Order: sequence, then C-alpha cells, then structure tokens
Amino acid sequence: MSPSGKVILLLHGFPSPSHMFRDLIPLLSDRFRLIAPDLPGFGQTKAPPRGTFDYTFDRLAEVIDGFTEALSLERYALYIFDYGAPVGLRLALQHPERI
Repeated sequence: MSPSGKVILLLHGFPSPSHMFRDLIPLLSDRFRLIAPDLPGFGQTKAPPRGTFDYTFDRLAEVIDGFTEALSLERYALYIFDYGAPVGLRLALQHPERI
C-alpha cells in the first residue's frame, strides 16, 4: 500500500463488506492509499444491538465521517458502490472541500 499516495475511500455495497474490493485493492495500491472500512453491522464490525443504533444513511455517514476524522483524512476521493453511495454522497455534501 502507498501510505503517501492520494487517498481513495472505498465504500462497499449491500450485502457485501469491504471484502468486495479484494481484487481492486492490489491493482491500485502501488499508486494510492486505499481505505476500505466496513459500514457498521457489515464485515468485521460488531452489529450494535437492535434498537441502539439507527441504520439510516444519515447515521452511517456520521459514523464514516467520524472514521475519516479519526484518520485525519483532509482530502480523499470516493469510490462508492450501491449502499455506500448514499453514505459517500452525504459525506461529499457535508464536506465538499475534502472530496
């Protein structure tokens, strides 16, 4: 992985986790820093108990926004797919200067 390259945030679709990017990542990792988080409740994440987490696109975007802030991502490109699209588009609307 290119830690100094431009960042691409890969947001997966439904019902797949970020594992769906397993063939894409090796093709781009020599030129980009690729970050493929699992959305809450998918892949390697713990699913919060029913009734304790609102599984809305607004809430998912809020979690991923916090994730990007925790990684100090100031600018990144989005690769959005299916379920990840409304999440990524919310990020772009909320922080157009980062995209």
